[in-house]
Amino acid sequence: MEQVHQENIQAFRSMIRQASRMAVVAHTHPDGDALGSCTALSLWLAGKGKKVTCVLPDTPADNLQFILSPDVRYLYFDTDASAAEAAIREADLVVQLDCNHFSRTEGLEPFLKASTARKILIDHHLNPDRESFELVFSTPEVSSASELLYWVLKAADGDFSTSPSAPLEMTEDLSCRAQSRHLISIGTALLTGMTTDTNNFANSVFPSTFRMASELIAAGVNRDALLEQLYNSCRENRVRLMGFMQYEGLKILPEGAAYMILTKDIMTRFNLREGESEGLVNVPLTIGTVKLSVLLKEDEGHFRVSVRSKKGTSAQQLAARFFHGGGHENASGGKLHIGTDISRADAAEAYVVDALKTFLA
Repeated sequence: MEQVHQENIQAFRSMIRQASRMAVVAHTHPDGDALGSCTALSLWLAGKGKKVTCVLPDTPADNLQFILSPDVRYLYFDTDASAAEAAIREADLVVQLDCNHFSRTEGLEPFLKASTARKILIDHHLNPDRESFELVFSTPEVSSASELLYWVLKAADGDFSTSPSAPLEMTEDLSCRAQSRHLISIGTALLTGMTTDTNNFANSVFPSTFRMASELIAAGVNRDALLEQLYNSCRENRVRLMGFMQYEGLKILPEGAAYMILTKDIMTRFNLREGESEGLVNVPLTIGTVKLSVLLKEDEGHFRVSVRSKKGTSAQQLAARFFHGGGHENASGGKLHIGTDISRADAAEAYVVDALKTFLA
């Protein structure tokens, strides 16, 4: 990996060795990659005898709760702001994952900026805020933060064990986790994060991605159980919503773009939970004539925007130009603010149609 240089690994080891209280953080509305990388690093640090807290801006979606480990302390700013703030304030080392700027942590941003702790960034998005971190591992030429962390930990630890004398237990039957309370392994957390961020190897995949997956599966990670949790354990509500949105909500423009708008009314109708619309934005790209897909999801005071594209069309540029966002070339996100970008929520459709036509002209 380009950014996993030996001098960076030596600095990483030194900063970990010198720290006593650590905070591991990620972006708002944490996805599988954020949770997988944060959980894996927290477990790895705890295995080194370190006191570590995983601090997240929001409570993870129900469908991703299986990634969380009972052996990691998690704090969520949306439900316990004072404890989350205290964990960051008391930390002497902060590691930020899957997040190129403090701004993407939303409520945690002022506390991270005010923190006097040393800071490490491990991320795969474009344009990282290098000035805010003492040590940066950053490259977009990697599938996910989870994959980048895998190569960092492997380089730092050699045999990828939790301690010099205790090899990492890589196998875990996730379907039995609720009964057995076995911890989710570092390897399983990392493979889960990579799998979700590549849409199960459908995008942003590199030779190193397959090497990582092969090594973890060979080490004993149960990928079948992981996939069962990710893709075959959803509620009936999600399946019905996906069908409704594809039949009633999907709009296709002659320019080769598609969009869907998930309003509060629709989410209420289907009793939708956080995370249950995951993957919906990718569906229109299965249509041969569609090269760009946008999903708007209504939230308080804004729409959350997801953008996906086929090679040759930049999702990142569309998100940056029209939705205050960014990300990867073919997978990006942003926001559409009600009251500034658009006057009312029902003006969102006209805005996105104009944006798509302008961008593709």
